[in-house]
Amino acid sequence: MAPAICDAHPNVLEHRPVCYHSPMQIQLIAVGKLKEKYLQQAVEEYKKRLTAYCRLETIEVADEATIEEASPAQEQQIKAKEAARLAKALSDDVFCVALAIEGKNFSSEGLARVIEEKGLQGQSKISFLIGGSMGLAPYLLARADLLLSLSTLTFPHQMARLILLEQVYRCFKIIRREPYHK
Repeated sequence: MAPAICDAHPNVLEHRPVCYHSPMQIQLIAVGKLKEKYLQQAVEEYKKRLTAYCRLETIEVADEATIEEASPAQEQQIKAKEAARLAKALSDDVFCVALAIEGKNFSSEGLARVIEEKGLQGQSKISFLIGGSMGLAPYLLARADLLLSLSTLTFPHQMARLILLEQVYRCFKIIRREPYHK
């Protein structure tokens, strides 16, 4: 279990002390399993690093077989099946962040501010949703409290997990005013 975050240093974002009464609970819910060993190793490294800052839970739900040149109706059907699995793993009492191409781009400092503000408001549970290769179903996007775009570049959805975990780790380092390479 991660220790509660209570830092006597002034908050770099708003110049006030950071103090969460309970550790942040970060949940990563993603479609599909990581298959590449190099991604598995990198994800495990960031999961290990994050134990000092939060309780991290990762949930992988089964992906649907994709059809080459799928029709829009087939794509919607695939997204719906994956979305049902994601929704089953998603609690009602969380701040839900869905990764989406059309989401908002944040700087690392901006995302740190979002995480910090949720903690200060008593919302210590944040769930990040990562869809399959076809993205997330519209009703999950509507359910999300925040749509987040990692970049205007396109990444494989499995690589998005690594990028997201690195950014969450970076956010906690920013919140705690701890050094981290730039």
